[in-house]
Amino acid sequence: MILTELEDIVGRDNLHLATAEKISHAVDYYWGPRVWADRGKIPEQPDVVVYPQSTVQVSELVKVAAQHRIPVTPWGGGAGSQGGALPVRGGIIVDMKKMCKVTEINTSAYTATAEAGIIHQDFEWAVNEKGFSTMHFPASIGCSTLGGFLAHRGTGVLSTKYGKIEDLVVNLEVVLANGDIIQTLPVPRNASGPDLNQIFVGSEGTLGIITKATMKIFDEPEARKYWAYLFSNMHDALEAGRKIMTRRLQPCVIRLYDEAETVHQIQRVLGIEKQGAYLVFGFDGYEDIVNFQLRHARDICEETAIEDLGSECGQKWWDNRYKFFYPPYIMDLPEAFGTMDTVATYDKVEDIYIGMKQAAEQFPGTRFIAHFSHWYEWGCMMYDRFIVDPAFVPDEPAEALALYNRIWYTCIRVAMEKGGVLNEHHGVGLKMGYLMREQYGPAFQVIQKLKDALDPYRIMNPEKMGL
Repeated sequence: MILTELEDIVGRDNLHLATAEKISHAVDYYWGPRVWADRGKIPEQPDVVVYPQSTVQVSELVKVAAQHRIPVTPWGGGAGSQGGALPVRGGIIVDMKKMCKVTEINTSAYTATAEAGIIHQDFEWAVNEKGFSTMHFPASIGCSTLGGFLAHRGTGVLSTKYGKIEDLVVNLEVVLANGDIIQTLPVPRNASGPDLNQIFVGSEGTLGIITKATMKIFDEPEARKYWAYLFSNMHDALEAGRKIMTRRLQPCVIRLYDEAETVHQIQRVLGIEKQGAYLVFGFDGYEDIVNFQLRHARDICEETAIEDLGSECGQKWWDNRYKFFYPPYIMDLPEAFGTMDTVATYDKVEDIYIGMKQAAEQFPGTRFIAHFSHWYEWGCMMYDRFIVDPAFVPDEPAEALALYNRIWYTCIRVAMEKGGVLNEHHGVGLKMGYLMREQYGPAFQVIQKLKDALDPYRIMNPEKMGL
């Protein structure tokens, strides 16, 4: 009966029960289910996968789920690293990828509206055709959706100037857990109560399903220029980055690689045979302003850098920026690996880096690498990763996952104790939900009561974010 109701909404061709379809929606980039599947174990699967083609269809699907108390898990590109879209209680996967239309590009308002299932590269190309850019360039631009970025509070490589996804969104269309369709206010800002956009951005599908969004767009800059420097140590490089930000030079990007990642990634991907901490930055806009900003940033770096690598090394990084995240350079099985990004103020971030590095490297066969990729006037984000040599990863998947979780827990606790947070821009998902109450303390009741009010039957993406 329930399957018939779902089929009546989306049509037979958009409802799938095949095992292959279910398994493909049971594994994302989270290492846990991937190693489980790699070792011949079957991860938790949905009961059915549906592909709606309109917001009304999403609404009707959710109404059926609410009536029968069936779990609903939204699915975008399946590229998340936190298990945020895994159907841990079975139920219905609502795959949004057929909702992929750009519905409006408003060149006067500098906004573009698209359905949530659009792959972001397609959204960017559509905006490019009108002479604009979204200025949102995450590593997963070719395999993640607009809705996924919004749901997990994602960010892109130019966020230091143009903002994160929460800064780029103008308004949202959302289907609530009872099937109601709501619109947030379509204005740059307002003082008409709390900002409803920010209730749903980062909520990971636990409060509703984002079906459409209006986003800011930008003119393509007249010029964009990059420069790179080598520092003997992380401290000097971090201090140079801090000065560039606190003196408000407005770089569009700063990326700092620690000594280990300079060897592990910069040498492999870019072929730059150097030892030390590699700092690259860029500015964009009118060329004369870019040149002014670039000169002052270079003056800062030359106070402590050991080598000026020049514009060519900076441009080479930009041209190859996505290679770090795709074969043959991406981390993959049989290694155990995890990204533990955190963020803190400048007075704490170096201590967090040292503490997490020491915590990870106490595990046999484990190395730690990090880069600092999203910067603010008051602090910066650390994109740190642990990698366990395959020889030290147990064959039994349960034992392998237990080791993985011990490393995660040990390192993230260090970050939290020293003034960092669970995550900066990948979300919490299934992986770290158990630490949410510890991170927020009594404030977690605000999140919990929002969940209780909007989703009283607890059907929306259960067990994510500690809810």
